[in-house]
Amino acid sequence: MSQQTTELPGLPGDTAAAAFSVADIVVVVLYFVFILAVGIWSSVRASRGTVGGYFLAGRSMSWWPIGASLMSTDVGSGSFIGLAGTAAAGGIAVGGFEWNAIWPLLALGWIFVPVYIAAGVVTLPEYLKKRFGGQRLQIYTSVLSLMIYIFTRISTDIFAGALFIRTALGWNLYLSTVVLLALVLKDTLQTGTWDISFPFPTEGKEYSGLKEKYSTAIPKITVPNTDCHLPRADAFHLFRDPITGDLPWPGLVFGLTVVALWCWCTDQVMVQRSLSAKNLSHAKGGSVFAGYLKLFPVFFLVMPGMISRALFPDEVACVDPEVCKRICGAAVGCSNIAYPKLVIELMPDGLRGLMIAVMMAALMSSLTSVFNSSSTLFVLDIWQRVRRQASEQELMIVGRSLVFTLVLVVASILWIPMVQSANSGKLFDYIQAISSYLSPPIAALFILAIFCKRVNEPGAFWGLMAGFVVGVVRMILEFSYSAPSCGEEDRRPAVLKDVHYLYFALILFVLTSIVTVLVSLCTPPIPEEKVSACSNTLFPEPPFGHQNSLGSALPCSCSGQEMVTWWPQAAFPSRFQQPCFGLFLAAAKRPWWKMVYMWFCGLPTSPTPTLSPEERAALEHRLTSIEEKPQWKIVCDISAILLMATNIFLWAYFG
Repeated sequence: MSQQTTELPGLPGDTAAAAFSVADIVVVVLYFVFILAVGIWSSVRASRGTVGGYFLAGRSMSWWPIGASLMSTDVGSGSFIGLAGTAAAGGIAVGGFEWNAIWPLLALGWIFVPVYIAAGVVTLPEYLKKRFGGQRLQIYTSVLSLMIYIFTRISTDIFAGALFIRTALGWNLYLSTVVLLALVLKDTLQTGTWDISFPFPTEGKEYSGLKEKYSTAIPKITVPNTDCHLPRADAFHLFRDPITGDLPWPGLVFGLTVVALWCWCTDQVMVQRSLSAKNLSHAKGGSVFAGYLKLFPVFFLVMPGMISRALFPDEVACVDPEVCKRICGAAVGCSNIAYPKLVIELMPDGLRGLMIAVMMAALMSSLTSVFNSSSTLFVLDIWQRVRRQASEQELMIVGRSLVFTLVLVVASILWIPMVQSANSGKLFDYIQAISSYLSPPIAALFILAIFCKRVNEPGAFWGLMAGFVVGVVRMILEFSYSAPSCGEEDRRPAVLKDVHYLYFALILFVLTSIVTVLVSLCTPPIPEEKVSACSNTLFPEPPFGHQNSLGSALPCSCSGQEMVTWWPQAAFPSRFQQPCFGLFLAAAKRPWWKMVYMWFCGLPTSPTPTLSPEERAALEHRLTSIEEKPQWKIVCDISAILLMATNIFLWAYFG
């Protein structure tokens, strides 16, 4: 066996470095010069001087950058590595995760965003506070969301990006991580939501004869008396056996929908893109555009992963732990290298460099989105609870502070070894499994909050607690009992080996809903007048001037009342009333170097006039309005119907 294993190429090293030509380096440099120029242009053009301008791009985004931003936020380096790797190991069924997302995307535009806009919120925990009252739901969901970002977004994107660069350039894994994070932090600090709203190109590969080649893609070194080296017989089918399938069809249809509802409709990272829309029609258009874009990863990421296994079975499909350890550093398997292996081995000079740049741009886009949304949650839902008198300037400084971002980064890097070894080395399965353990209670709560007026704060809180405890227990068991390697007996508890994580997501969703409803029925309801504005969009638009049920809609930030921080400075410059407005009167007297510093940080550099009460009321009405022009409403509806028809056809064709 030793003679055979020494012939297998390792991940990093001279081969990768030699394959990266001067043309590739030039393309990478030019690509990042372009990205830097776009970032600077966005900084100059965007409204970044207020919390609303920085976190919601001034609520001035059109439908196409919203859709592109939704797509680029979702398709990060974890998708390049995870989707392709899982496809290499198990076939096309993982593409169902992409096509299933279309339905929640449409629900986002037609059901959830109208409620969020009418409620006048920036963060989704803030919506829970307005819907139920109190603060514990707001703080709890913010902290839980930050935990999920560490486990499923930041750590996985960092690991995937570093793995890609290690494969392509032969760099040290941690050097790759440091370089990437430096670029990401620069983008996050400088541009906010604007910079993350630009799409990136993708590459696909021809797959003629893929079925024949994939079915015979068997590594030379196998484990005797096992069949784990063989490709799955159902590799080219989306719908798989509900008991023996690696992605059982009931879980793919129903359990995945629960996780997808959390991801697209109740997660700050995604919803923040749609909340930056200039009006509801643009938010809907962004959802439709993102839905059409979600049709393509199956062809650009999933099938290339299968091609990679067909061409490089000894590396991508390795099953012997010793061999896998030599190839990619993970004894459980090397399917994660499928996409970078394909790029390095097959692409010509120049295009190879372009793909490396695209991969790094995907990582930067995804992580920038997460850092920006994490800062939003921290500043508006946590920091404001600690510093109730915080000014807009303080919130902007804290939101751009490196300290909080570095805490997230360090925690994520420390978690990377768990990511590398979990779920048989399949990155995408790890991401979806952790999401299935932690996110269903949040999805259940938001759905009940919108569609069931009887649900109250005690029911919501204890439902979340019950779901969280059950989900964490399953997650702890997952890491306590690792999946068996090829040829080993599965000694895990039945709840792990017999209950697929997508089934568990559905069970957890139902359990949380039951506990929430039962506790709500046993406790006093919330008064009707305090619920309608934050519930189903079938109800009429909230009365003119309504902002929340807890106090004035437009308080002075220095008064200690509830703060409304989501209006852009250009449209609502009188965010600071007297005496707060006086804080900025001295801005013109500051030295030039301080003015440059304030511009770089997105802080206001000049005073602005005050709006009259009538102008303020009219602006408030516009920003919480869910009215649409009839012609654009029809265009959005027809586009959504065509998208649904296309999606149904693809499910039927590849099912």
